[in-house]
Amino acid sequence: PEALIDALSVDTVARAELHESAKRLSSSGQRTMLLAHSTTPSRSASAAHPWFGEHAVLPGDLYPAAVVTFEEKVRDDARETLEYFQQQGVELKVISGDSPHTVAAVARQIGWEHPDSGYDARNLPDNIEDMAAVMQEHSVFGRVSPDQKEQMVKALQHREHVVAMTGDGVNDALAVKTADLGIAMGDAAAATKAVSRLVLLDSKFSRLPSVLAEGRKVIANMERLAHLFLAKTAYAFLFVLLFSLLAWQYPALPRQMSTADFLFIGLASFILALMPNPRRYVAGFLSRALKFALPTGIMLVAALWGINWYARAWAGDFSGVLPYASEDPGAPLVMEQLQTATFITLTLAGLWLLNVISRPLNWQKIGMLIALHIIFILVLVVPLSQWYHHFILPPTPIIIAAVGIAALGALGIEVIHRIHDARMGLAPDDPRPQG
Repeated sequence: PEALIDALSVDTVARAELHESAKRLSSSGQRTMLLAHSTTPSRSASAAHPWFGEHAVLPGDLYPAAVVTFEEKVRDDARETLEYFQQQGVELKVISGDSPHTVAAVARQIGWEHPDSGYDARNLPDNIEDMAAVMQEHSVFGRVSPDQKEQMVKALQHREHVVAMTGDGVNDALAVKTADLGIAMGDAAAATKAVSRLVLLDSKFSRLPSVLAEGRKVIANMERLAHLFLAKTAYAFLFVLLFSLLAWQYPALPRQMSTADFLFIGLASFILALMPNPRRYVAGFLSRALKFALPTGIMLVAALWGINWYARAWAGDFSGVLPYASEDPGAPLVMEQLQTATFITLTLAGLWLLNVISRPLNWQKIGMLIALHIIFILVLVVPLSQWYHHFILPPTPIIIAAVGIAALGALGIEVIHRIHDARMGLAPDDPRPQG
């Protein structure tokens, strides 16, 4: 209405009253339109100053006729959708071509409490840095032109935000195309759907929480499992390298290592990949994974070296070659016993690594960890498993040492985990990294 009000042939008092009336109606959440009439005939498009077209000029004798209001229909699922995004730490911006007062009022109607009463986009600066600063301060924008919508998306991206944009009109197409994730409604204009990356076929906003949840689950669980598998790769390489340099027998059979990996990596990774994960994506996936996996791999190898050194010291044999039970049944320590002790230390320390990777814990994850520990015990004591794995339980002092060294390894992994999270700005057991 303000575009016509300022051009009306009325006195200052009447103009002020119209401004106040239009603002009051807009602030109640209604779209407001001013109708005016003129006694001056409309000029043709070829005239010097036509009413309509690129060089349109309003007539001089323009008088108000009526103020018309249209009530906004808010989508039924808008409230719960906005609540979900706020709970997940998603920063919301509402941008519209309507009056900023109308947009702010509609936002309040759906339960979104925001401090400002709407920012008039006609006052937005052209500089992208200044525009980003304004967008950081305000959440509701009105009178936004199609070009400004695109620039506002770019301004947020300039501040390293990952931007999703929803829209349905042709005037949203540029912004939807520019956004990292452009989302179009099913009943949107063909141009908008053509440039979007995702189309909500039933035009329901309530689909968006599941879109966010699924995307976060895939990315966050991929990073979580990368920590696990890279730690395995690191310890396996260093394990082989260390025992080659020491010229000690490799204290594990392939079937034993496969079972250990199955317990704290294989089965667990399958379960964790399917679990919800609300953690936000933060750039630096590979560097974070390596900074955690390498120290963790070193800690696991240190624990394996520790139990092998202790067992050999207990037996008084550092010759590098231990007999097998079939070769010397009376030996104080045979190779099968050392392999069993190595399996105990590796699996227990690995299960603590799985505990760390799985955080924050819930009942499903706790149940998984308990079940894996039970399977671990059964693998050690069931005769058929002992036969298959070539396990012979070592003397009690070595079993105690294997458990104790595994506990020290677990403590080291816990320290690495806490230092790693502190450096990346993640509170202990908080699923959502800051930033």
